[in-house]
Amino acid sequence: MRALLLAVFSAMLGLGIVAPLMPIYAKDLGATTLILGVIYSSFSTARTIFTPIVGFLSDRLGRKFFILTGLALYSILSIFYMIARTPEDLVVIRFFHGLSSAMVIPSAMAYVSQLAPKGEEGKTISSFNIAFLTGMGFGPFLGGVVKDVLGLRFAFAIMAFLTALAFVLAFSIPNLKDRTKFKANTILNKSIASLMIFRFSTAVRMSLMIAFFPVLISYLKGYEIGAIVSAVILSNAISQKLFSGLVDRFDRVLIATIGGFASTLVFIVLPFSEDFYRILALALVMGIFNGLATCSALAIAIELGRIYGHGAVMGLYNTAMSLAMMTTPIIAGFIADKTDIPTSFVALGFLSMACLFIFYATISRR
Repeated sequence: MRALLLAVFSAMLGLGIVAPLMPIYAKDLGATTLILGVIYSSFSTARTIFTPIVGFLSDRLGRKFFILTGLALYSILSIFYMIARTPEDLVVIRFFHGLSSAMVIPSAMAYVSQLAPKGEEGKTISSFNIAFLTGMGFGPFLGGVVKDVLGLRFAFAIMAFLTALAFVLAFSIPNLKDRTKFKANTILNKSIASLMIFRFSTAVRMSLMIAFFPVLISYLKGYEIGAIVSAVILSNAISQKLFSGLVDRFDRVLIATIGGFASTLVFIVLPFSEDFYRILALALVMGIFNGLATCSALAIAIELGRIYGHGAVMGLYNTAMSLAMMTTPIIAGFIADKTDIPTSFVALGFLSMACLFIFYATISRR
């Protein structure tokens, strides 16, 4: 599993470098706020279409093929980002980026989930999330430095190298399949549906942080923007490392709900802060609570995966994220064009809270 975790770290470091720069890059190419939403939604549209398909197929055919194919696409697409000339180019590239993400992330999550001992679901999945989030966490800060020193386009060259390195690292992992028989009622299962609602809630917040928050704080220096994005992600990873044992011992549904509500409250307040250090402190707090919530939800997903197939459950879990990231940027862009970006954070923050309430009220406790 170590080779896979190193591959995940390398790939996410590469993707993290360009994450806070993407909306700025799109703006430089002439994208309006609404078109910026379409650019991000094209990525999520592809993920929504392909993630459940890849999830089910990886249970039957094995995870390795999808992980390697997705990583290869990541590296190739980095070059296309460099030569993009219009916002419309980015819409197309982001769609194929979403396809590659649909192959890599759910398959890697299912791979790790399948290795989790009973009673240690939180500890096991936290190892994946730490690799994932550490890469994504250091990436934005490095991306900010690269932007200030070498320029935006050079960041995509670094992404190409790091995702190619991830491909090489992942090549050595054994292929895993899931022996769990396919169940036609998987999508209709109440607990899986509730878990998808939870993931939708967290992804609503995440999509705004990725697509619009860098624009909102674009008056800051590049390294400051990167530091804030990194703070959210790294505090999330540290939280999961510290509290994974807690998740394995206590009520995971309650922990996920409390963490989600606390993170959402900070999310609503965040866009009204203008001082760098205040924003940084709020970002750290939001990341800590989000990590607690995410680790709990994924531990629940592993339990369900033993019944319905890890690839199928992780595919559906990530599909919910993709649905949120497909719709949220367009809705937020529409609200922001009519009012402003902070108002879109408030409106969608309350939507996130409503989803958390539904999750807590409907999920079955085992």
